[in-house]
Amino acid sequence: MTGSGPAPNPSGSGRAREVALVFLRLGVVAFGGPAAHTAMMREELVRRREWVSDERFVDLMGATNLIPGPNSTELAIHLGHERAGWRGLLLAGVLFILPAAVIVAVLAWFYVEHGDTPAFDHVLYGVVPVVVAIIVWALVPLARTVVRSRWLAALLVAGLAAYLLGVNELVVLFGGAALAALAHLLRSAVVSARHGLLLAALPVFPDPTAGQLATLFGTMLKIGAVLYGSGYVLLAFLEGDFVDRLGWITHQQLLDAVSIGQVTPGPVFTTATFVGYLVAGWPGAVVATVGIFLPSFVFVGLLTRLAGWLRSRRWTSALLDGLNATALALMAGVCWTLGRDALVDAWTVGLFALTLLLLWRTRLNSAWYVGGGAVAGILLGLVG
Repeated sequence: MTGSGPAPNPSGSGRAREVALVFLRLGVVAFGGPAAHTAMMREELVRRREWVSDERFVDLMGATNLIPGPNSTELAIHLGHERAGWRGLLLAGVLFILPAAVIVAVLAWFYVEHGDTPAFDHVLYGVVPVVVAIIVWALVPLARTVVRSRWLAALLVAGLAAYLLGVNELVVLFGGAALAALAHLLRSAVVSARHGLLLAALPVFPDPTAGQLATLFGTMLKIGAVLYGSGYVLLAFLEGDFVDRLGWITHQQLLDAVSIGQVTPGPVFTTATFVGYLVAGWPGAVVATVGIFLPSFVFVGLLTRLAGWLRSRRWTSALLDGLNATALALMAGVCWTLGRDALVDAWTVGLFALTLLLLWRTRLNSAWYVGGGAVAGILLGLVG
């Protein structure tokens, strides 16, 4: 008998603990929006930890684009399930969301008490060039995985061009998927598809505010269940419900909430936490956060095998190829936009280049890069 313990179980406590620590850390440092989150997850979980292959990673990434909600959070939930089953699913999602939700709630309290929020300009000055480098570094191997033919290369280029020309990102995503599936159908004359409607029972919250918390929860739940697209689409939904229909917040307060959601780490959907605090204080922040993110857990929980099902059939495999190619095109387009806005002088270009060099020569945790960028930004702000 050897002195070693039992082999680790894929859904055992050791892997669940690993999932918890990884996604808690990512939730703290994941600045830059969904493209940056995806790049950080790829760096951490494919390159460093080898939880999944690049092929599986891009298929999971593509599957998240088929369901509404915050894509990077749904990708985290998928990856947690891959590593540690249902415990991993819950831990990855909750702990990726939690740091941002706490930070945004505290900033909402500061905003209500003092009429302003602390400035993040110096931090973002150093962090965003680092984030751009992480995205660029992730794009190259992901492109090698996704682009397996000239047709898919052309689709990726067309998707990138369409995004840069201002075409709606959902049109780019689903247009690419439809074109790829149609091309396969025309080549092979294979026609078979069935879709099901997925419903989930929803919990009832006790409501000490005579219906306000229930309305807040139901409205955020609805938004989380139907929203596709970027933070700009989220802004439109929140404005329609909370400014125009309910009149609970002003347009300026909503803009401030979206700004906080964008400059803090983690999912942009934590804008809902800020809005919830403005509406009903700390209980509102909790209820709004749970409401807007709950559908993502339900959808991913019901569709954990979606990527495998899509890949196992010829025409849906072609659809997934097209979806992956255009999703990568959108990621590249976001990277270009971020880079254009962030690489504004020799210091930021230097941070970008240094991060690329470190990514090439080391396997450091992403938190070190982001933390280093934040420190550099603060120091450069002080001396500037």
